[in-house]
Amino acid sequence: MKRIAIKNICEVYDGPHATPKKTETGPVYLGIDAITEDGMLDSSQFSYLSKEDYIKWTKRVVPQENDIVFSYEATLGKYALIPRGFYGCLGRRLAIIRVISEEIDAKWLYYYFRSPEWNAFIKNQTVKGSTVDRISVEEFPNYTIPVISLKNQKKMVAVLEKIDAKIRTNNKINDYLEEMAKTIYDYWFVQFDFPNENGKPYKSSGGKMVNSNGHIIPESWTFCKIQDIISNICTGLNPRDNFKLGTGDIKYITVKNLTPNGTLDFTGCDTIDESARTIVHNRSDIQIGDILFASIAPLGRCYLIQSEPTDWDINESVFSIRANTDIITPAFLYLYFMSDAFIKHATSSSTGSIFKGIRINTLLETELCVPPLSVILKFEERLASIFPLKSKNYEEIQRLSNLRDWLLPMLMNGQATIED
Repeated sequence: MKRIAIKNICEVYDGPHATPKKTETGPVYLGIDAITEDGMLDSSQFSYLSKEDYIKWTKRVVPQENDIVFSYEATLGKYALIPRGFYGCLGRRLAIIRVISEEIDAKWLYYYFRSPEWNAFIKNQTVKGSTVDRISVEEFPNYTIPVISLKNQKKMVAVLEKIDAKIRTNNKINDYLEEMAKTIYDYWFVQFDFPNENGKPYKSSGGKMVNSNGHIIPESWTFCKIQDIISNICTGLNPRDNFKLGTGDIKYITVKNLTPNGTLDFTGCDTIDESARTIVHNRSDIQIGDILFASIAPLGRCYLIQSEPTDWDINESVFSIRANTDIITPAFLYLYFMSDAFIKHATSSSTGSIFKGIRINTLLETELCVPPLSVILKFEERLASIFPLKSKNYEEIQRLSNLRDWLLPMLMNGQATIED
């Protein structure tokens, strides 16, 4: 297949090599962490800078719609499209590819940069450094891409975009469901306005409150330590001398695969074989109803297991926590771990010189306010449709992601074609 140099169809711009003072609001300072493994921009990871600094940080380039932003140092191989209305600048270790040829569809090029063929090529061009790996921004324009007719480019984009659009829709629905569950949890167990016997908000309707060690809580509620309301806590296993990574198709989950919205992101996940999974599972013992908990900052990344984990397991940085269902339910404990109050407490209790995180003993000693089981079960009834629907959407996201990742290389290397 004929190929063409990127410099003949695109302009490549390096971003600034310094970091401005961060602000609470203002133009976006786009960092590597805001680019997801599956090629999206995650606005929850945006930082911001002042308008004065924005002028300085955009002297080299102002990101425009359909520019392709990519990481060239430290965390390599991340690509995303700049969306319409983006107002911000590039962060360190990021560059932009801007299509200038009418024969190239920017969205097709974005998908090509995410293909296994391109990733394998970039891997061979990677310069190993003493501290971080990088690819040369200076050499990047000389790299080549296949020549494909604009008509066929647009056909590929039409198919791949439909898949990504459905994935985005499901993710938005799941984000909404997660926020709904958190709001109900906050209303019941933080504001103490769970329904009383007459269906009225307990505290707002004058429900009796008592003093428990300086905390004002509803009558009959108690303060407990985490260790008093769980039946098990485990971790996975580090490979070390136990097994090798990349030897099978069992996904090996680390903290990076746990998301802030309560899902698992298998993108870029290491793999192990069945024999290794047996070794890991003897330690992790994960099952339906367990809560996966990221022990390394940023905290507040958990996942409530809804279906049998047959094709994945966890490493040692992920805790697996099992609720004592005689006292609480898994959903109640999961939402506690995802609550702002817990995250703030756990973050302040974190230790570590390189990777800050919470230790098991510290977690077990953490205290929380626990209502009677009857109240928690009524809470579960309110959530009856939320978690199953979220799980169903998540499973569809995984199927669509697998389809896209299978289809992408087939389209790019010509093994699959799209009829008119």
